[in-house]
Amino acid sequence: MLPPTASIGLVHLTVGDLDRVAAFYKDVLGFREARRPDDRTVFLSATGSYPFHVALTGDPKARPRQRRTAGLYHSAILLPTRADLGRLLRHLLKVEWPIQGASDHGVSEAVYFADPEGNGIEVYADRPRERWTFVRDGLIMPTKPMDVDAVLAEGEGRWDGLPSGTKVGHVHLQVSDLARAEAFYSNVIGFEVTARAYTGALFFAVGGYHHHLGVNIWAGTDLAPASPEIRGLRYFSILLPDREALEAVAKRIREAGVEVDPYDHGPVLAVYARDSDDIIVALTVDGDPQASLLQ
Repeated sequence: MLPPTASIGLVHLTVGDLDRVAAFYKDVLGFREARRPDDRTVFLSATGSYPFHVALTGDPKARPRQRRTAGLYHSAILLPTRADLGRLLRHLLKVEWPIQGASDHGVSEAVYFADPEGNGIEVYADRPRERWTFVRDGLIMPTKPMDVDAVLAEGEGRWDGLPSGTKVGHVHLQVSDLARAEAFYSNVIGFEVTARAYTGALFFAVGGYHHHLGVNIWAGTDLAPASPEIRGLRYFSILLPDREALEAVAKRIREAGVEVDPYDHGPVLAVYARDSDDIIVALTVDGDPQASLLQ
């Protein structure tokens, strides 16, 4: 298994219009620009410094992603408190950004929408772990309507962008085969399956969390493979605590016959691997700002 302190790090997107999409993530969602290494890529975070949460690489030639293509279903931004969620929801309503849904999942409350190029976004706040419900087959995560009025009432006060402590809580992927996804993300990468109750979906985590990763086949099983040349997910990263943990995962990946692309340049240490749908996952060592400045 992955170490219990492993977590999702960065979601890196290929976008057609960098200025327009970056303006959304800053002005509407509340991220701050943290680094711009060149005129094609920008790194964003809640605080304007490391750790980075979203990276955008502009490529006007990138093809629009078709629905039946593997890749990102949504990236999920975890806020520290329910009040933070209420303030962000008030802000979204004020700027009249289209909201696609608001759900109570038992373990969390979540608001769903999309960026200007259709990349799905969930913003959510967790409930205390002692209120999560476990059964023999895993964690119960229902989908019920969120009490919007209660969340808004708790979110009184000024909205001033994303609060410190915001992070990428999980990533949800659109894949073509659940069994292959489980074999890769559980047996090879080292996540534990936490929930199987959803039809056509699986959820994975470490450290007792409800999920760091979700996968679904809701768009069907005959999907085109992911590609960085298509608008959408370029890669997502998993943060590991130390070099030993990274080397253990790299070893499992190689033993599974999956190609590993190492990146070792002084303090920057990472490996890249592709799942069966060509979705790229970067495994990096936590604690080094340069570890997010890859590809």
